Amino acid sequence: MNIESFENRFKKFSKSIYFNHSLKKLNWFNIGGNANIYFKPDNLQDLIEFLKMCKSEEKIFVIGAGSNVLFKDDIFAGTVIKLSKNFSRISLLNENTIIAGSGVLDKSLSEFAAENSLSGFEFLSCIPGTIGGGIRMNSGCFGREFKDILISVQAINRLGEVLTIPSKDIIFDYRSCNLSKDLIFLSASFIGNKGKRDEIEQEVKKLKAKKEKAQPTRIKTGGSTFKNPIEQTNRKVWEIIKESIPDKTQFGDAVISDKHANFFINKNNASYKDMKELIDFVKENVKNKTGIKLDLEIILVE
Repeated sequence: MNIESFENRFKKFSKSIYFNHSLKKLNWFNIGGNANIYFKPDNLQDLIEFLKMCKSEEKIFVIGAGSNVLFKDDIFAGTVIKLSKNFSRISLLNENTIIAGSGVLDKSLSEFAAENSLSGFEFLSCIPGTIGGGIRMNSGCFGREFKDILISVQAINRLGEVLTIPSKDIIFDYRSCNLSKDLIFLSASFIGNKGKRDEIEQEVKKLKAKKEKAQPTRIKTGGSTFKNPIEQTNRKVWEIIKESIPDKTQFGDAVISDKHANFFINKNNASYKDMKELIDFVKENVKNKTGIKLDLEIILVE
């Protein structure tokens, strides 16, 4: 990498751009090498100008909380963008509509909704990550998904053009949507139902207790590794993995959680290679034993 050429091209962003920047602390797995460029735009105008200066063939990856990404240990030959706090604002548009920046944490959106006596957001208290990633993945749990509350999303394309896309124009599927991966989400509007704050908070407590009982917390993991294979079976993926994979299977420091078999953990100092070998081993063995093809829910960034 010719750092000097990048520095010259992007010198106006010197306070918010970093070169050869470590990605380890930017993701929950605590795994990864360095990115050629790491950019934290202070505001929308900076982001627009930066994108207009980027070449079309240059790779860009946008990271939120880093809760479901696995970076390679090698250099990421492109730009990793993390939106600053100015993209994490949240406000009430009217009595049942919330506007939130894409950097807002899912749980923060749930808390804000409860404070304003809006129901329908309770499930977000159990989803890690930011709303930008949640929209991209159509994240969900306990029978609810982002598509159920989304009104519209504001995004910016690689040309620096800002677009507003109504939810009705987006095709959502299980843990996916059809919006271009080149779009960077800026903010979104959400709709809820007026309710009683104490009842909403009780529902949040109940959902959190369910999650705490079933899933490991406060560990180095990317959450659900694989999607539930809903088109092949009604069974949950953790059940299939538990029955197909020997106990205590691990590669280096990459292990399967004892509490939830779809959570893979960096026990200490796992590498990308360790985690990828564990993922591939599970996929192959599940396919051989059950005929079920597993698809990743986490994102491999290569």
